[in-house]
Amino acid sequence: MSGGPLLQVDGLRMHFFTKAGVVKAVDDVSFTVGRGEILGLVGESGSGKSMTGYSILGLVDPPGRVVEGRIVFDGTDLTRLDPAAWRGIRGNRIAMIFQDPMMTLNPVLRIDTQIVEAVQAHSGVSRESALARAREALVRVGIASPDERLRAYPHQFSGGMRQRVAIAIALVNGPDLIIADEPTTALDVTIQGQILFEMQKVCRESGTALLWITHDLSVVAGLADKVCVMYAGRFVESGPVADILDRPLHPYSRGLIDSVPARNERGQPLRQIPGMTPSLLSLGPGCPFRERCSSATPRCAESPEVTEPSPGRRLRCFHPAR
Repeated sequence: MSGGPLLQVDGLRMHFFTKAGVVKAVDDVSFTVGRGEILGLVGESGSGKSMTGYSILGLVDPPGRVVEGRIVFDGTDLTRLDPAAWRGIRGNRIAMIFQDPMMTLNPVLRIDTQIVEAVQAHSGVSRESALARAREALVRVGIASPDERLRAYPHQFSGGMRQRVAIAIALVNGPDLIIADEPTTALDVTIQGQILFEMQKVCRESGTALLWITHDLSVVAGLADKVCVMYAGRFVESGPVADILDRPLHPYSRGLIDSVPARNERGQPLRQIPGMTPSLLSLGPGCPFRERCSSATPRCAESPEVTEPSPGRRLRCFHPAR
């Protein structure tokens, strides 16, 4: 084990090279995740959250590729791994929970076959031992009658049940890091709370690190230790979750928090961030949020440097809130 953070992302840039031009899907993103720590990666749709997760796990296909930066996992730079090395890491030391469970589940194989294969691909245990681990994983995510469910096919489950099976597959090998791409979106509130509690328990008891990708700030508030706010492929603010949610410094972070319906007075129109997210094809220099920002000045046509307004907090803005 290394003494530093389990995962360190430094200056990550992942671009798509299309006929229309270069799409800078991830543009200079940096953060760290320690063992047993939960980092929330938040932002609007199209902010680069999912692409950051896919880049970490080497799941970006051409015309996309990582063009710059380092992704260091437990002392190993993942950007330099060959396919054989990746096979030993994906699904074993690093697991991913996708937003759509059908990206994980094979529709023509029974659930027991899929989970047993996930176990035996990374360990030499018998089928009986693998089945026992599969049964335990289903119980952990709140699936009743696990023996019966193991013999079922994905089409026999509801959407929420399929997502719980996908989460069970991610947990079954006891990974060091889990990347969760909005995995509770399809679940009802009761099951969502159960899954969030279980994920926190796993992180506390086993030291598993969790990167939780979401647009739901209420989930981040109750789950994460730290938060990294992204906009138009760039990180704009990061730090301890209580500091960011209670005292946001970047105007975009402030806008996201003010947009939460629970913060509005009854009978008053919902607050919203004006304008639209810019096209990543036409982004020039400067702060990408300046066209929607009430605090913008001509200086914002330049690219702001990263500052540390307080220990553990990082900010990219010329006009932070006071």
